[in-house]
Amino acid sequence: MDTRKALDGQAIGLMLLLCLVWGLQQVALKATAAEIAPIFQIALRSGVAAALVGLVMLLRGERLPLAATWRAGLVVGLLFGLEFLFVGEGLRHTSASHMVVFLYTAPIFAALGLHWKLPSERLGAAQWLGIALAFGGLALAFLGRSTGSSAAPGNVLWGDFLGLLAGAAWGATTVVIRCSRLATAPATQTLLYQLLAAFVLLLAASFATGQAHFKPTPILWGSLLFHSVVVSFASFLLWFWLLRKYLASRLGVFSFMTPLFGMALGAWLLQEPIEASFLIGAVPVLLGIVLVSVGGQISTHRIFAMVQNRFTTYPRQDQRDAKNRIPCGPNPDHSQGLRTVQGGGTGDHCSRAAGQPHTGH
Repeated sequence: MDTRKALDGQAIGLMLLLCLVWGLQQVALKATAAEIAPIFQIALRSGVAAALVGLVMLLRGERLPLAATWRAGLVVGLLFGLEFLFVGEGLRHTSASHMVVFLYTAPIFAALGLHWKLPSERLGAAQWLGIALAFGGLALAFLGRSTGSSAAPGNVLWGDFLGLLAGAAWGATTVVIRCSRLATAPATQTLLYQLLAAFVLLLAASFATGQAHFKPTPILWGSLLFHSVVVSFASFLLWFWLLRKYLASRLGVFSFMTPLFGMALGAWLLQEPIEASFLIGAVPVLLGIVLVSVGGQISTHRIFAMVQNRFTTYPRQDQRDAKNRIPCGPNPDHSQGLRTVQGGGTGDHCSRAAGQPHTGH
């Protein structure tokens, strides 16, 4: 029996904190780029976080079933490493505000991959609309930029493209996890595979490209501590705890505040300019991501019913039964659901008006 519950005040507060942390990580990588290359910092944070996750597993008595999961773990780890290789290299050319938005296109790519791989994950009309909105927004963000808006527009476009590739790698990671034995493995095991692979891959890439060096400064040590302990370790353990306690669909929608935090923090802390064309393109991208993520709960006939409910009233012959109708509570579209008490007493049947979402997850 699923005992997960809807979001309460504690969950909302923790999700706001997580979104703030996740939005800040790209800003911190960009802010310390002069002291340490982003890919080298991500490599080091992955190594420290992997050691911490391994310690947690040891204390819990968890064992890593290599015989059953090593192949999927290797693929997931390589994709995770590629994701942050693209992020690290992309931040050398584009802003943190751009990177966080393009990185969070991952649900679009995950939805397309799962639609292809799993019959139970077929996309609905609302989700296809979200994909169209997202890719239309991407076209605006890429093609609408004026050549005079940046000192090196070609470099910014390359950085943005690497951010999009990072989102695709993240989406592919989700598909592999869902379609492999990792789908039933403890979250700490999957996270350990990802962190170990990222550490090895990014450390090798840092030395191969001559970026394995740093200047020890207080801001650098603070950034490494933040990324290693807070971002790559504590925030993910907190996220997994929330997923066990609360409805994943509600948490997923809340997590899309991360790009908004990232854009705001980049503009505030790094004085990054946010171009009008990018902002215009980012709005449909974020709307599309939300539609893709929650669109499976919104069927086409339900959308039409909600619209119809806005512009229709009860027939006059039903008005005589109004005294038997009592509120079921407010709906998400601010209309009042009604129920008709049949037969009186207990065991009444509640027939909700159009617009009330079904409660199934």
